[in-house]
Amino acid sequence: MTHPPGLAPFVYDLFVPEYRALRSGAWQVHHGQNLLTQGYWSPTMLVPRVTVLTRGDETWMSTTPIELESQETGVRLARGHVAVFGLGMGWSAVASALRPEVTAVTVVERDPEVIALHRELDLAAQLPPEARGKLRIVEGDAHAWRPDRPVDLLMPDIWLPLVSDGRVEEVRRMQENVRAAQVYFWGQELEIARHAALAGRALDADGIRATIADFALPLIGPELPDYAEKLRQAAGRHMRGRWLPGTVPPTLADGPPADAADRTN
Repeated sequence: MTHPPGLAPFVYDLFVPEYRALRSGAWQVHHGQNLLTQGYWSPTMLVPRVTVLTRGDETWMSTTPIELESQETGVRLARGHVAVFGLGMGWSAVASALRPEVTAVTVVERDPEVIALHRELDLAAQLPPEARGKLRIVEGDAHAWRPDRPVDLLMPDIWLPLVSDGRVEEVRRMQENVRAAQVYFWGQELEIARHAALAGRALDADGIRATIADFALPLIGPELPDYAEKLRQAAGRHMRGRWLPGTVPPTLADGPPADAADRTN
């Protein structure tokens, strides 16, 4: 197909499974085409084919750039036993299972209708046997679940909006139960940005490190050479109206930020 001048189509290098249109209780998987959307840190792109998971009128996940990019740092750095909180469309779980550094993936999901949906989808059938055997889905509460063996990476993704107050405290309580060696949570970059700005810190490597130290969480991501730039890009696109009370928003050079950034966009 012909793309509008200057508008790049979305191309992604990590595995994204095929999804059949399905319904389980209030949950539904369906498809769309030719969506114009911003990424988490990427500019507006054309997505030729989109899969969306909805519950009633609410979009809980999709294969849009904002969704994939906002989870990919955890996936790209995953190793050992990975615990994913929140099944959603199962993308981060299957993508992590494909990594040779990952030995097991445990997904904790409290909604039996979502688990039933995934029994029908059977995304693991699209994986090679060695990756398929790493996956395990358990029904449980992310705020109460305790592992039966050590966890190397905890990836919580249980929220509908991309930004929500109290998220750092929630992750801290989860980590108290799991005691993972490393943590990467959904929306992490925006939480770092809003807490750093509240403390009057620059959104650079030093400001990021100091803010993570305040979180008292073993977060991964900042060791990547382009992490600070991606964090600034994400904040520039998605933080309008989401700064903590008392914050003077930093000047971000990437142009006007996006409107409300959540899974309903």
